[in-house]
Amino acid sequence: MGSGKSTIGRILANKLENSYFLDTDSLIEHFENREISDIFANEGEEYFRNCEKKVFHWITENVKNGIISTGGGLPMFIPEIKEAGIVIYLKVDFENIVSRLDAQEIAKRPLFQDLDKAKELFNKRDKIYIQLADYVIENNDINKSVEKILNLI
Repeated sequence: MGSGKSTIGRILANKLENSYFLDTDSLIEHFENREISDIFANEGEEYFRNCEKKVFHWITENVKNGIISTGGGLPMFIPEIKEAGIVIYLKVDFENIVSRLDAQEIAKRPLFQDLDKAKELFNKRDKIYIQLADYVIENNDINKSVEKILNLI
């Protein structure tokens, strides 16, 4: 959240031929016909993680040439993420992420309600994202990040 995945994903999809943008969290909401906050509140995190697995398998079977933004936990719970394609980690430090988000955006995120716990989770995930990524892009400037990604792929 707040790393620029959706913004960069949409720009890339527009610049690349025969490409389109998908967001795994949005897919889950569409498949479940409800918001993620509702899934967490009524079914819990384990149910949500199972939804992520279903969406991931749907992507690997049905998506070609897509630019896919994943929820933050997907790489943690689905380490076979590379089966879906090239994995790029848009790295942004925690303080910059917090500064990019407004209160409404933070309120939508169940795992971001306690900033100390969110930072701890961020640090844990950061190490795994680096291990799983084909490329790590320091995303301090959207346009420069897009150019770096285009040059890589």
